[in-house]
Amino acid sequence: MKAAERAAAADERERKRLYAEARSAEARAANSDLQVRLEELEQLLVATLDVDDHIDFRRLRKSVTHAPFNAGMLGSPLPPPDWRRFEPPAPTGLAKVLGGQTKYQQQLAAAQQAFAQAQAQYAAAEADRQRRLAAAYQSYQKQCAEIDAEAAAYNAEIERFAAAFAAADPAAVVEYFSMVLGNSVYPDDFPQQYRLAYVPESRQLVVEYHLPTLDAIPKVREYRYVKARDEITSASRPMKEVKDRYTNLVAQLTLRTVHELFEADRASLVETIIFNGIVDTIDPRIGAAVQPCLVTLRTTREVFGEINLRMVEPGACLQHLNASLSKRPAELAPVRPVLEFDMVDKRFVDEVDVLADLDQRPNLLKLTPTEFESLIQNLFAKMGLETKQTRPSRDGGVDCVAFDPRPIFGGKVVIQAKRYRNTVDVSSVRDLYGTLQNEGASKGILVTTSGYGAASYEFASGKPLELIDGSNLLYLLAEHAEVEARIDPSELD
Repeated sequence: MKAAERAAAADERERKRLYAEARSAEARAANSDLQVRLEELEQLLVATLDVDDHIDFRRLRKSVTHAPFNAGMLGSPLPPPDWRRFEPPAPTGLAKVLGGQTKYQQQLAAAQQAFAQAQAQYAAAEADRQRRLAAAYQSYQKQCAEIDAEAAAYNAEIERFAAAFAAADPAAVVEYFSMVLGNSVYPDDFPQQYRLAYVPESRQLVVEYHLPTLDAIPKVREYRYVKARDEITSASRPMKEVKDRYTNLVAQLTLRTVHELFEADRASLVETIIFNGIVDTIDPRIGAAVQPCLVTLRTTREVFGEINLRMVEPGACLQHLNASLSKRPAELAPVRPVLEFDMVDKRFVDEVDVLADLDQRPNLLKLTPTEFESLIQNLFAKMGLETKQTRPSRDGGVDCVAFDPRPIFGGKVVIQAKRYRNTVDVSSVRDLYGTLQNEGASKGILVTTSGYGAASYEFASGKPLELIDGSNLLYLLAEHAEVEARIDPSELD
């Protein structure tokens, strides 16, 4: 009995030891998952640098290989009747002498009749097999033809897509870069939602990208198994570390997205990328859904291409690129976007409509220079500025002088309006900056019906200059002046 008790006690101790080890292993596994998650978040930028983000249209094509026709049992001819199975044995010996020959002739006649019947049945069955075989092969050919036609139509669509992309068709460009971002691999809990817009006049790609919330950063620093309480406890990660990691995550996602888009653009259709990183969440202070912009950036292919992303500190890199990154992204402190995405919604571009001549919206390109300047003056007056149009002969490079009445942020604003069909040259932007300095203004605004090149945006970066292109102008007119206008160069030809 004592031996049995000792054995039972030993078994109980072993059971408890194994249980404690299992619980400790559970805590270690949770800590390992935490470490994997942190490493994954730390390497988001570097992880994409070895990936070729370009999409080869040739690889999107479908190549069809048909399986050989399988006739199954229909492919084997039926065996014809064998006379040897019907032929009666010939009489021999005494039976042949005693009249067996007559009986044999009767059996032979019956066998021949049965054999002929079997042959007829065989011929009918074989003919039916061949008909079914031909029908099966015809069905196989029809299926192959349908698959070939489907593949041909798909490949033709790919060719049309590739041609439209090469021609810088905005819809095709947006679809292509949407595919690029869709191919980017992120953790499952990342939103991976985005909107894209392409402005062909200035070769700008505008991205509104949904960022993960603060919950993407693990709040737990470590798990530990407490044997005395049989409980796995957790130690919280310092909130400062959580916020710092989140800021780094936002910076990494910004650089990663811009890198993937530029790298995928082998045709160099995009010269400038504008990135707005927003987060779709609930503001805990008011309990309402909000979408604050936490980071905004405008950069060119040339400037971004000079950066070695493997060696950069993401936050410092954004600062070098003159990006605006929220000082408190964890608290959803917003920054002002370089360009509001909805301002790029080009309501006037590529309207394929046989009734276009009946469009009653005013075409801004048909306005006289004075009328256009008056329109711009009225627009900024509607937006809250105190405006005054200058006389054409004495404007000194200024079409409109405005005053922003806001304290601290306000001041004198000089505005120039360019009713152009072609891209505004960078010299006009330089002239505006010189005028701003001569006038002692706090801000300069250049408005055009066309667009700007990368050099113009690069020159304006970091200066109190605002460049408003045609699409932005139409948006502002609709939103603030309730004027539905259009820009249609074809009417001038």
